[in-house]
Amino acid sequence: MANTPEGKVKDAVKALLKERHAWYFMPVSNGMGVVGIPDIICCYRGLFIAIETKAPGKLHTTTPNQKRVISAINASGGMAIVVDDVSAVVDLLDTLDLTYKECPNGYVN
Repeated sequence: MANTPEGKVKDAVKALLKERHAWYFMPVSNGMGVVGIPDIICCYRGLFIAIETKAPGKLHTTTPNQKRVISAINASGGMAIVVDDVSAVVDLLDTLDLTYKECPNGYVN
């Protein structure tokens, strides 16, 4: 990833997801995909999570298309967040770990 401020956030999030054994991918933006799709799509403990990364201090710079997609994901029961620091993803995954600690595969009994 580029050494841009946003690139550093993406790299930190990807390293965290690897460390936590989450499945993830980064959709390629080539004009043929979904407009506004978040930067990282992942599955953690059986849950769908979409992560839009921003450079530090740029949390409020999501585009209207990004806001629309994030809202749609959240409305359909997935989780979509915008982060400018990996700590927000750590907090989310820690919360999910506590919530699903009785279910190793992440599914609710």
